[in-house]
Amino acid sequence: MEKVKTTHEAEISVEERLRALYSLQLVDSEIDKIKTLRGELPLEVQDLEDEIAGLETRLGNLREEVVNLEKAVLKKNNEITEAEALIKKYEEQQKNVRNNREFDSLSKEIEYQNLEIELFNKKIREFNTQIEEKKVVISESEATLVDRKSDLENKKKELDEIISDTQKEEEGLYNKSEKIQSLIEERLLAAYKRIRSNARNGLAVVPVQRDACGGCFNQIPPQRQLDIKSRKKIIVCEYCGRILVDDEIISESHL
Repeated sequence: MEKVKTTHEAEISVEERLRALYSLQLVDSEIDKIKTLRGELPLEVQDLEDEIAGLETRLGNLREEVVNLEKAVLKKNNEITEAEALIKKYEEQQKNVRNNREFDSLSKEIEYQNLEIELFNKKIREFNTQIEEKKVVISESEATLVDRKSDLENKKKELDEIISDTQKEEEGLYNKSEKIQSLIEERLLAAYKRIRSNARNGLAVVPVQRDACGGCFNQIPPQRQLDIKSRKKIIVCEYCGRILVDDEIISESHL
């Protein structure tokens, strides 16, 4: 049994290919306009979400550090209480010593505990300074977080409004683009996409305007223009590589 040719395999004329390519360009350009309308909003939303996640992680770490420092202060205060209790105990013992050696030994213990208390108090002051510094950073970070969340809410609202306004139109354009693409052979479609991705304005198929390429505006020789109008083969601009079509195809094409 003879194999039935698919759309890609079926023979279509060069003119039909050129018309399909230009129609595809029109549709893709409309999609580009919608993306331009959104501008940098999707990237700005993503950047804000990343920044907020980073701020929340930083705040979590800072708060944990403050808690640990406060625990350290509490521990040092307990150690001071213990040292003071020992001093009181040694002072009581000094009242009942039997000789100077025992008295001197207890005096050294008392002196040592007093030095420990001084060291504990120094550590407490250091910890409290760190706590205050971190609380300032926490306060600043919390204010920044509130601002960033407000910015994110506004950006998302703006983006959602644009998407809501254009979603139906965009879906229709994508469906139309897919249908047209199904009419174009894979090799030619791949070339179109490659040219389009390399073109700053996304134009892969352009008309001849005032004897020049509609993409790069370089002059096209008269014979070359006649070849384009004959539609016997696909011709690209020798300067920018865009696919060239004549005025008639432009005037007859519409979305």
